[in-house]
Amino acid sequence: MRRRRAWSGARAGVWAGVLAVVLAGLGLADRAGVPALAGLPRPAEAPPDTAPDGPPTRITLGPGGRDVRLWGDLNDGAAARLRRVLDANPGVARLHLTSDGGLVDEGVAIGELVAERGLVTYVPDYCVSACTLAFVRGRERLIVEDSRLGFHAPYEPGAFGSMVQVDSTEERGRYLAAGLEPGFVDQALATPSRDIWIPDAARLRAAGVVTRVVGPGDLPDSTLDDDDSLAGARAAVLRAVDLLAPFAAQRPGVLDGIAARYRDAYRQGRSESEGLDLIRAEAAGAIRTAFLGTDDATLADLGRLVLDAMAASGSEEACRAVGRDGDLVAAAEALPDRRGPGRLGGLLDRAFAGPAPLAARVRPTLPLLAATSPLHGHAPGCDALRHRLAGMLARGDTLRLREALLGRTARRLEASALPGEP
Repeated sequence: MRRRRAWSGARAGVWAGVLAVVLAGLGLADRAGVPALAGLPRPAEAPPDTAPDGPPTRITLGPGGRDVRLWGDLNDGAAARLRRVLDANPGVARLHLTSDGGLVDEGVAIGELVAERGLVTYVPDYCVSACTLAFVRGRERLIVEDSRLGFHAPYEPGAFGSMVQVDSTEERGRYLAAGLEPGFVDQALATPSRDIWIPDAARLRAAGVVTRVVGPGDLPDSTLDDDDSLAGARAAVLRAVDLLAPFAAQRPGVLDGIAARYRDAYRQGRSESEGLDLIRAEAAGAIRTAFLGTDDATLADLGRLVLDAMAASGSEEACRAVGRDGDLVAAAEALPDRRGPGRLGGLLDRAFAGPAPLAARVRPTLPLLAATSPLHGHAPGCDALRHRLAGMLARGDTLRLREALLGRTARRLEASALPGEP
C-alpha cells in the first residue's frame, strides 16, 4: 500500500504470489465464473508505477439496490464517489471489493464509509494492499474459499521508481482496531513493500480477518464487475468454456447470444454458480447444434469420443450425465490428460469446415441415447448406455447414432435430405 499520490505496491509484488492462482480461476474452473480482469499488471520484478492515477475506480450498483460493486485501483476520489452512490441508495447492504490496492487515504476513507453504514464487505476474487484497509471494516467480512487477500508494509515512492518503506504505526492501529490478531498484523506489516503475503482462508478466519467463507452460489455474481459490456461478457464466456473459441470466428452470432444471456443473468443478480451453469448449458447446446448435418465420419468420431468419455467419467452419475444429457462439454472434460477439449475442438473444426448447413440454425432436441427403456420403464444405467452406443457404432447405424447423440431434430433433418423424402 502506498501513501498519497502513489499506486499500490501490489503492482510490483502481489502477482509473484497471486498471478498463477488468479489466472487459473479465470480458466474456471476453480469457481464458477471467474471474475474478469481488464488487463494484467506488470510482472513482479518490474519497478512500481509512479505515474499519476489511472482510470477512475469502477463503482456500480447491483440489481435490487442491495450490493455495490467496486473494481480497480483505489485512486483519488474513489471514496467520495462511493459515498454518493450510498447516499442515493440507502438499501445497500454489501460492498464487493476487487482491487489490487491504491492510495492509503482512499482505502481508509472507504473503510470509514463501510463502518459508518454498517456494510458487509465481500471479496469475490482479490483484495490486496490498501484495499484490505477497507475490507476489514465490514460488519461481516466474507470471501469465497479461493479469494486472495494480500498484505505488505506501506511505502512512499522514491526516486527512479524506488520504494521507500515508511512507518506503519497508523496501519497497525487500524488493523488492530478492526479486531485482527496482533501476531497476524505483525506478519502482515513485516512483509516488505515489494512483496505480498497471501494467507489462506483458514489463517484469515483464525486471525479474525474474515468472518465467513461463502460458496459461489450464495451471493450475486461479480465476474463482470470490471466490464459488463457484451465484449466483457464474451471474454468471460470463453474463459469459462474455451471449447467455444471456434465459434468466435465461425459462428460469432451464437457466441454473442450466449454472452448476452449470461450478461442478463449477471445484471439480474444471479449467483456465480448459476451464471456458470447457464454458460455450460448454452455451450453444450451450441456445440450439439454445430454437429447437426455433419458428415458420417465426423459423427462416428464424435460417438467414439462420447463412448470414451463415459468409460473415463469415474462414476455412474457422471457417466449417465454424459450419455443421458448429451453434454459434450462434460464429455470433453471427462477424458484424461486434458485430451478431450483438443479432441472435441478438432471435430468442431471439421464440422465448421464444410458448407454451413441449414441444420446449424436449428436448435436440436435433447439426445435420446438414454431414452426410457420401453421394456423396463426406467432410464438405463451407465453400462446399458455404453452398450447401446457401442452397438450403433459397430453397425454403422448413422441415423440412430445421429439421433442418439444429437436428438430427433438431427434425424429428421437427415432423413428429409434423402432421395424421395419430402
